[in-house]
Amino acid sequence: MAGLFLLPALLLLGALVAYPILFTVGRSFFDAGGTRFVGGENYTEMFRDPATLTAIRNSTLWVVVAPVLLTGLGLVLAVLTEKIRWATAFKLLMFMPMAISFLAAGIIFRVVYEQDPERGVLNAVAVGVHDSFDQGASFPTARPRPGQGLTKQQDGSYRTAPDLGPGSTAALGLVGVPPKDLPEKAKPAEDAASAKASGNELRGVVYVDFTPGGGGKPGRVDPAERGLPGMTVEAVRGGSVAAKATTAADGSYRLTGLRPGSSYALRLPAANFAEPYQGIAWLGPALVTPAIIGAYLWIWTGFAMVLIGAGLAALPREVLEAARMDGASEGQIFRRITVPLLAPVLTVVFVTMVINVMKVFDLVYIIAPGPVQQEANVLAMQMWLVSFGGGNNQGLGSALGVLLLLLVVPAMVFNIRRFRRSQT
Repeated sequence: MAGLFLLPALLLLGALVAYPILFTVGRSFFDAGGTRFVGGENYTEMFRDPATLTAIRNSTLWVVVAPVLLTGLGLVLAVLTEKIRWATAFKLLMFMPMAISFLAAGIIFRVVYEQDPERGVLNAVAVGVHDSFDQGASFPTARPRPGQGLTKQQDGSYRTAPDLGPGSTAALGLVGVPPKDLPEKAKPAEDAASAKASGNELRGVVYVDFTPGGGGKPGRVDPAERGLPGMTVEAVRGGSVAAKATTAADGSYRLTGLRPGSSYALRLPAANFAEPYQGIAWLGPALVTPAIIGAYLWIWTGFAMVLIGAGLAALPREVLEAARMDGASEGQIFRRITVPLLAPVLTVVFVTMVINVMKVFDLVYIIAPGPVQQEANVLAMQMWLVSFGGGNNQGLGSALGVLLLLLVVPAMVFNIRRFRRSQT
């Protein structure tokens, strides 16, 4: 009688689980078209393919890193939320990403990781932090007019010729600076000719040698021309820097402490013309997999926290109170009582996350840009690419599916045994 009641479920499981597994195993022994038996050739080819080896490497990284971080973050957050009044609201907020599909989450994080600081949130923060510590200006398109006394060096810097002696002034005019690239603090350039330098200094101005609307004279500071603030100017003698200064809002500079009677060359270092800091290449070959793991953590941390929080709520409070009365610190209670008592729940969360990360596909496919998609490849995506994403080799794709099944089954068996032991 029991078998009769179980028959519909067994038929459904057979049609949706058992048959696809058996078909996939059988299909893995045939060629791409499914007409010629090739034995274990697909399995041999699978481990010769560099893309598969990259997928195995990345899947291993996922299995090692993501479940550990998720379980650890879930445990810490579950313990901390017990100590705040608005714990329910916090749990709801942390659990909300679970309501978002992986497709939508992938699109969100594709924008978050965007290289352009005008679009990518993380790089906007990174550039803001960098610029708050590095106040130097950068004008990558700036260049001197030919024949105005500045020559380009091999390292990308510009240097005056001939050399100047202390007490001299020098106006260093540059062109090629669009008005939109001028800092808001840029003021009308100081006329270097009117500046008076003492006997142990060099003075002058670095400015945009271009008058909007025309009418200016090249090589001369005109009233409508603006200074370039934040530029580094160096006085060089014998290959060493004797003095260094940064231009003010009007482009003026002052190099002091020079030896009277000596001659110096003025140099604009290459850093003045470097591209401005654009942040971190989150979706570059080196960081694309950790970046995608970060998106996965954002989605699943709430799930781990709620599950561990449920286990934490079931802990015997008298044990914790007894430990506090015996003088145990909160850290000791956490390490020696809370974590051991939560071990079954932590194990279930960890193993569940291992199974989930082995199947991750959509986040990798959406977040990783095309040029670096192979660098972020995982087994599930490799199986899809080989079978349907252009490879059209369902024999090799079936072999990858069997490999993925063999890797997931031990974790599933372990989870089932843990569940049975907890029931008994």
